[in-house]
Amino acid sequence: MTYPPTSYQVIISIQLRNHPEIIPQLMARLTEYLSLHDSEEHYRGKLLLVEVYRIRIRE
Repeated sequence: MTYPPTSYQVIISIQLRNHPEIIPQLMARLTEYLSLHDSEEHYRGKLLLVEVYRIRIRE
């Protein structure tokens, strides 16, 4: 992996797939997730893959 999540506080990857029109949906999904998980420890060493209908988390 080019950017191993354990070497960083958190990595957030926004999954556009050449569809810039979904940016508002992606930002809404990310904002909602961040508001539900306000502890810094929750994110430490994780990769968040933000998609329109879900957020996948890799460690």
